[in-house]
Amino acid sequence: MILDTMLRKIRTYTALISIALITLLFLDFTGSLHAWLGWLAKIQLLPALLAVNLSVILFLVVLTLIGGRIYCSVICPLGIFQDIISHLHRSKKHKARFSYTKEHRLLRYGFLGLLIVALLLGIGSVVQLLAPYSAYGRIASQLFAPAYRYGNNLLALLAERWDSYAIYSVEVWTKNVAALAVAVLTLLLVGILAWKHGRRYCNTVCPVGTLLGLLSRHALFRIEIDTTKCVSCMQCAHNCKSECIDIKHHKIDYSRCVTCMDCIDKCHTDAISYRLRSRKPSPHPTAKEEQKVESPDRRKFLGMTGILAATALSAQGRRLNRGLAVLEQKKAPRRLTPVTPPGSWGIEEMKERCTGCQLCVSACPNHVLRPSGGLMTLLQPVSSFENGYCRPECTRCSEVCPTGAIRPITRIEKSSIQTGHAVFIPQNCLSLNDGVRCTVCARNCPAGAIRLVKSDPDNPRSPRIPSIDEERCIGCGACEYLCPSRPFSAIYVEGHEHHRTL
Repeated sequence: MILDTMLRKIRTYTALISIALITLLFLDFTGSLHAWLGWLAKIQLLPALLAVNLSVILFLVVLTLIGGRIYCSVICPLGIFQDIISHLHRSKKHKARFSYTKEHRLLRYGFLGLLIVALLLGIGSVVQLLAPYSAYGRIASQLFAPAYRYGNNLLALLAERWDSYAIYSVEVWTKNVAALAVAVLTLLLVGILAWKHGRRYCNTVCPVGTLLGLLSRHALFRIEIDTTKCVSCMQCAHNCKSECIDIKHHKIDYSRCVTCMDCIDKCHTDAISYRLRSRKPSPHPTAKEEQKVESPDRRKFLGMTGILAATALSAQGRRLNRGLAVLEQKKAPRRLTPVTPPGSWGIEEMKERCTGCQLCVSACPNHVLRPSGGLMTLLQPVSSFENGYCRPECTRCSEVCPTGAIRPITRIEKSSIQTGHAVFIPQNCLSLNDGVRCTVCARNCPAGAIRLVKSDPDNPRSPRIPSIDEERCIGCGACEYLCPSRPFSAIYVEGHEHHRTL
């Protein structure tokens, strides 16, 4: 009993540390934490499957087969988040908050099947909505991060009054209304279910929980009930947030148990313990009934494992008054093809691997990446240049991506990757329309792909306009961002479906 209590405390503190560090990954705007904590995003199950990270997948499978769904209670941030909300609802008036409920198999395996089909067909929008790590990432990125930055800006303002500039203010802005709406709806859904029913979302909607549940049925260590000590006081069932303890029959649904050990803490007769799986058959079901119950589970386990193995293998601005005053916000143009981050190698590759967790969006120091609002690429990162441009020396997004949707690249490699090309819009150019001698795009192009030519070759005094060498342009967006024309730039970047190497 003492060992079980100690294990529960270790589990609780480890889970709190885990969610705190993962949340910091999304809140950090300096980029200093990703070098130390980026591995926490890469040990999440679905990102590891999409990245075909076999070592992480094997570790999580072995962990579940040994100790049950420890992943859900210690590693998964959305699962820990549900526990926190459920714990906040606890009070003396709710001694009997939970009770045993039967498994909603149709919903559980329906959502798991939907995820597998979406993965096989490359329907990224469905994968992103169902992935638990990505769901928490959107909540942290869209809701927690702005609040954190507002707090930082308040501290920066106070520090400035004391002549201290150790804290600097950062820009806070809504990057995509659709992503914000999805984050709010996800928070409401998960929050309400956790507040009223504990782990109901985890054990009904989450496909990762269902998948690990198939493995945890065969876990080596698990929570068991000693029928000789149990007095059927129901305390364990009333405090089981997974609602998986059937005390009347002294049975536990191990596919839903997340090994939180709260039931052990509430048992006053030491009838429940976390121990090596008993080999003795349960006295309640007959041998035939036991066979009927277990055989379908074994078939499901083998079938789902095969499908997921195949899935993993298949985954292989502003208007300026002469530069002195801000008068109008710059607007994004309508691009025929979205610009995906360097390292993603194109739209189709991004669809297959990205789960829309928003980690790259939070980590982008140049305010270039934002969630897509497109139906097929919903919440996946795209580049837009109203608030910055993709600097050739920055590879932050490729460093933090846990799924391999944005592959790691070096600065030298990035300077030769063409994600798109610049397009000139004459009717927006200040040189042609306002008689202003503007050279901003040509002077600031890091690839040297823009040169100024006479708009009328026969007139030596005609305004000079940009001429774009598409073979040298890398699609960084410097010209679009720095163009003084507002609200639409006179030059913008059109994306490439497949990136090219110059």
